[in-house]
Amino acid sequence: MKLHKLLLLFFFVTFASTAIAQSSSQLKRKKEALQREIELLQRNLDQAALSKKLTLSEIRALNTKINLMQSKITVINSEIKNLDNEIHENTNTVHSLRDRLEQLKIEYAGMIRFAQRNKNAYDKMMFIFAAKDFNQAYKRIKYLQQFGQYRKKQADYIQGTEKNLNYKIVVLDKSLKAKSNLLREQENEQHKLARNKNEQASVLSKFKKQERQFSRDIVVRKRQQAAVDRQIRNAIQREIELARKQAEEAERIAAAKAKADNKPVPVERAKTTSSYLTATPEAAKLSAGFENNRGRLPWPVGQGSITEGFGRHTEGEAGYTNDGVNILTSDGATVRAVFGGEVLFVTMIQGIYVVALRHGEYFTIYQNLKSSSVAKGDKVDTKQSIGTVATTSDGPLLHFEIMRGQTKLNPEAWIAK
Repeated sequence: MKLHKLLLLFFFVTFASTAIAQSSSQLKRKKEALQREIELLQRNLDQAALSKKLTLSEIRALNTKINLMQSKITVINSEIKNLDNEIHENTNTVHSLRDRLEQLKIEYAGMIRFAQRNKNAYDKMMFIFAAKDFNQAYKRIKYLQQFGQYRKKQADYIQGTEKNLNYKIVVLDKSLKAKSNLLREQENEQHKLARNKNEQASVLSKFKKQERQFSRDIVVRKRQQAAVDRQIRNAIQREIELARKQAEEAERIAAAKAKADNKPVPVERAKTTSSYLTATPEAAKLSAGFENNRGRLPWPVGQGSITEGFGRHTEGEAGYTNDGVNILTSDGATVRAVFGGEVLFVTMIQGIYVVALRHGEYFTIYQNLKSSSVAKGDKVDTKQSIGTVATTSDGPLLHFEIMRGQTKLNPEAWIAK
């Protein structure tokens, strides 16, 4: 029973330590990923600072960086909380092991005293011959044998418990040092955050003074984006019309064949944009695959931060709507297809490439490329390079959109977190 309790305690301690270690490992990876994003944003901010002109992209990058720093501090707090739990568990374990060790030593001392009193062969023989019958004598022989084995096991338990106790003390010491390091890191990050918030306040003050200029920039940007959107919508509408004509032609042929064979003509069903775009088995498979990967699609760049999200924004006099997301990345970053499909079109507007891919009834659009490595009609695979990002006054920024037919979707709901 005592052995069972000891094994149960050891199993619990091992399991708890493994669970905490896994959680701590995940937090560490998350913290490192946040730090990489922060460093990327800082490099772009340093580059932007060389230009005396303040841009909306720079303001957004600074805001994103501050949010990431706050997230990093939150992760550090979670690491500290994990360590506190680990320290608490290990402290309790050390106390339990010490108590258990003390009890084992007391029991072992009692066995040693008993063995000393019955150490010679004569005493053992008298103990056996004092039995009232043969059956009892046999049991006494087995008892003496088992007693010797149990004493050896008890000595092994003591050694194992001492070893486990010493290990837990070392782990506890490491945890206390790690907590001390994390508290220092937390303090440093809070100082950095405070400095960046001061910088943010200064930039926002500067923004207020230049708000009219920003409004004019937004108007120009909206005009350029409207031209791109027209091309995208026209291209998608052409695809829908082509799919509709192909479906109608297939139905006409099927009806003519049925009539020639004196069979009932198939009843035409109401068609939708979705049904036209997924009329072929290949298109239906691509659509299903794309939809099944919602929330798991790879990013269109290897490393970056979303500095402007999907939806309505209030900057400028009238505000504006972003139909996708803006991802700040590194100079010359490779732009990748987020899913397999076919190149719908490649076009250039004011020296900048726009690439659109079709995935059944879904479309992905990649804007602000300085070069393109694909052409209309090409088949592409997931993560295949389709070009490189352009660096403009806003930095190396990729504008990325997802559409289902003519409906704009929020990319953040589709790409991996």
